[in-house]
Amino acid sequence: MSRVRARSGTEMNRCLRWPDLVGLGIGGMIGAGVFVATGRAARLYAGPAIVLSYAIAGLCALLSAFCYTEFAVDMPVAGGAFTYLRVTFGEFAAFLTGANLIMEYVFSNAAVARSLTAYLGTAIGVDTTAKWRFTVAVLPSGFNQFDLLAVAVIVLITVCICCSTKDSSVLNMILTAIHIAFILFVIVVGFWLGDVRNLTHPAKPAESPGGFMPYGVAGVFNGAAMVYLSYIGYDAVSTMAEEVRCPERDIPIGVSGSVAVVTVLYCLMAASMAMLVPYDAINTESPFSAAFAGSDGWAWASYVIGAGASFGILTSLLVSMLGQARYLCVMGRSNVLPTWLAQVHPKTATPVNASALLGIFTAAIALFTDLDVLLSLVSIGTLFVFYMVGNAVIYRRYVSPDGSANSPWPTLSFLLAFSSAALAFTLIWQLAPAGSAKAALLCVCAAAAMAVLQAFHLLVPEAREPAHWGVPLMPWIPAASVFLNVFLLGSLDGPSYLRFVIFSAFVVVAYVFYGVHSSSDAEENGNLLHSIHHAGRRTCSSSQLV
Repeated sequence: MSRVRARSGTEMNRCLRWPDLVGLGIGGMIGAGVFVATGRAARLYAGPAIVLSYAIAGLCALLSAFCYTEFAVDMPVAGGAFTYLRVTFGEFAAFLTGANLIMEYVFSNAAVARSLTAYLGTAIGVDTTAKWRFTVAVLPSGFNQFDLLAVAVIVLITVCICCSTKDSSVLNMILTAIHIAFILFVIVVGFWLGDVRNLTHPAKPAESPGGFMPYGVAGVFNGAAMVYLSYIGYDAVSTMAEEVRCPERDIPIGVSGSVAVVTVLYCLMAASMAMLVPYDAINTESPFSAAFAGSDGWAWASYVIGAGASFGILTSLLVSMLGQARYLCVMGRSNVLPTWLAQVHPKTATPVNASALLGIFTAAIALFTDLDVLLSLVSIGTLFVFYMVGNAVIYRRYVSPDGSANSPWPTLSFLLAFSSAALAFTLIWQLAPAGSAKAALLCVCAAAAMAVLQAFHLLVPEAREPAHWGVPLMPWIPAASVFLNVFLLGSLDGPSYLRFVIFSAFVVVAYVFYGVHSSSDAEENGNLLHSIHHAGRRTCSSSQLV
């Protein structure tokens, strides 16, 4: 890792402590989740039970955060999931995952930037669709509304993160503190003005189903899959491990602590929104500002909420764009992408090339792509990456790198069998008709998953113990993370999978025709063959001399 890191030239500064990481985690997560996905998830899928959706997604994210933390403490370098999977499952799995992560960041940042336009418009009473966005009729629906403000914000943040990581952290702390003040205002006033009847009674009972879970348990999990977008921020924190002063202390507090705090805030904010407005009357573009605008005597609060949401969206963009640049930088270090992306500027100690390139791509997508398209792509990418990291932490704990302790096959067999049981459970949940037969099949799949997990726990000993910090209750916690991620993946719609498969196919083609030939692994293998060839020639020459 030291050799690969040296390809960036100048080293990144170790300037971050755990308060910075907690602030970055909170700032990175809150803006993306509550102020973009909540309205859509509540109105279309979960209803008032959006509170449970956030709790489920938060639990899944916390379990995955434990897995990320073990890797980040053990390998305090930039790169996040790409680095972890590269040393565990190899270069191809890492490249596929890293590319999907970068895609996830670009699309989520574009979605958040476009939502900023909607919130500012609500705050000052301007119809953003008519005034701040203009329509290009020749383009298809979903790609025909241009948003120049979103582009301008992304460009400004790109310049900021190129200048200094520490200054970016300080700016994030200031914006996050202001944002938390607005969050507390939303929670307190929402519970004060809200009506408990809105948790069970829709605005139009003749058209919308009633109850706390109007779309059933399946709707709650569908909502959880959509709002999972809100937990991308902690992954950005883990990818900045190379810039943390004391990784073994700061990273566990920063990553897991920020996820726990944000989950509580999400649930409280979702509850306040559900009490303020019936779920079928929620504004999908800017739910909180519109909710206060509809309360008697509190119309002014919508302007305050719009301004507060704008601060949160700015912090979310700042943190996410910091993280995505480090992923691209490390992929450049490994030579699976052009090495100029790995360059760290000698004056700013930041990956300027990677930051600038991704800023350009994000701005281009934010210019014309609608939120519906962006959110579905981001959710599936996040779940896939968290699923891979959960598997990787189990494999790394139970299989020694040199093969001296445990053979990899028992662990690989367990991972395949457990994932298959989770997939069978998910397919039955989604496709089988309701009834006793479905319940019985679900119990069989759950029992099979538990049996496989218990057998693996009893029969396969751990090959290594973490030196500093490890996931507790191994392998139960990472296995639960794997199961939940598979289940949430099954909650997404067909078009999301189609777009995911198309993008993954493009990634595979890029790897086959470029990455596999230029990577550092290929370079090392080539050097080895070159050395063997010359050693053989020297041996032949010596024999002839003798």
